[in-house]
Amino acid sequence: MKRTVEVGIIQQRCVEDMFTNRAAIEQKVKEISREGAVLIVLQELHDTPYFCQTENTDLFDLAESIPGEASEFYSRVAKENQVVLVTSLFEKRSVGLYHNTAVVFEKDGEMLGKYRKMHIPDDPGFYEKFYFTPGDIGFEPIDTSVGRLGVLVCWDQWFPEAARLMTLAGAEMLIYPTAIGWSDMDDHDEQMRQKDAWVISQRAHAVANGIPVVSVNRVGKELDSSQVTTGIMFWGNSFVTGPQGEMLYEAPIDQEIVKVVKVDMSRSEKIRRWWPFLRDRRIESYDGLLKRFLK
Repeated sequence: MKRTVEVGIIQQRCVEDMFTNRAAIEQKVKEISREGAVLIVLQELHDTPYFCQTENTDLFDLAESIPGEASEFYSRVAKENQVVLVTSLFEKRSVGLYHNTAVVFEKDGEMLGKYRKMHIPDDPGFYEKFYFTPGDIGFEPIDTSVGRLGVLVCWDQWFPEAARLMTLAGAEMLIYPTAIGWSDMDDHDEQMRQKDAWVISQRAHAVANGIPVVSVNRVGKELDSSQVTTGIMFWGNSFVTGPQGEMLYEAPIDQEIVKVVKVDMSRSEKIRRWWPFLRDRRIESYDGLLKRFLK
């Protein structure tokens, strides 16, 4: 039996004021819920500019406990609009212990579960290891009224192991809140290679696992407060694919968007019958995946 989920994605620019960002998100959630969205996905660390461009201990003040003010706000937004809402928050777990955490809310506002980002990058302009402790919840899908969601975060999207483990645990859809962009030092061709690699890797997760993928990125130029670099131009390009990696929607690289995309969740069953990758895995031969390197 065909089962369709209307997925809403919000790709937006962030400003310095957290409450302005939240107000914009709330208004956009209202807008696309009225258009039929029942599952809405936000971008990574959506409440603030991407603060990881610099290492600054004062910025730990942006973190909040979960439950806390931020989770209470998004719980209310989910409940008032009767949507399943995937958020991305800077979690203060304890003094000196912080995570990059996705939180999922049900239509009635209940907090259904969390995912703490497992793969933490440390690159120029992306100094996340300074702020975030790697997740310790594991790769556990979150059960919702619209399906079992495999929620991962940004840098996780480059790792096929994460997508596979979510799939093996029963995820029906992979979801990636994201913050990724270009440096001004890269020429146009290099920028396009980076964006294309980002899209290809996630479409491959859809193909290899036979499930839809939703990836929501921020957009616009955000300056480096330390002025060591000229900042990051976030390339947007949020997209939704079906279980064969077919592109159901792809956003522009330079505009804010709100969009509802219909995803046929029942199609995964048909695709996995045609391409039974899970059946043909040689699990007895994969011990090497548990090693850092084989030489």
